[in-house]
Amino acid sequence: MKKLALLLTIMGGIAFGANAQKIETVPQSSADVGTTPIKKGNWMVGGSLANLGYSFEGKAFNINVQPRAGYFVSDGIAIGAQANLGFIAVKDHDNEWNYGIAPFVRYYFPEGSSSSGRFFGQGDIGIAGSSVGKGASLALGANLGYAHFITRTVALEATVGYNYTKSNVNLGEKSSGLGVGLGFQIYLPGQR
Repeated sequence: MKKLALLLTIMGGIAFGANAQKIETVPQSSADVGTTPIKKGNWMVGGSLANLGYSFEGKAFNINVQPRAGYFVSDGIAIGAQANLGFIAVKDHDNEWNYGIAPFVRYYFPEGSSSSGRFFGQGDIGIAGSSVGKGASLALGANLGYAHFITRTVALEATVGYNYTKSNVNLGEKSSGLGVGLGFQIYLPGQR
């Protein structure tokens, strides 16, 4: 009888302990962030992982990866640099690789913001080239986007915009077109 009572006590303790260890989590789809991530002195790193576009000059499709880093010079305004690395598939021509680097300015609009997201505008001007071109040349970009904060320091982003490059590509002496992008940013607090 003592062995049965001891066995029941041990099993009851194990069952109680196992129940105490049960942790329920709910996947987070947004975080209430306010303006904390975009304060003066903070940093942002990340980029666009799937930037797709179509050129007006010819029947060409491109895909780019754009890593970027920036610093908030004031609340809601960041300056930084981004690299452009991509592939262009051109109809009836050889495919080519493109590259570039561009400083950018990004502004987060206070209008239309929510506790978990912000609209932003970004402009960049830099240099670009391609595997078939001769040297590098001017590249411009203007994009609008939305940053949805899934945590207090990480945001998923979607962008749409216009891009122009004067680099000599298979399409001719210049290339311009519309593009959409998906990516993320990590917001790091600065030293205070």
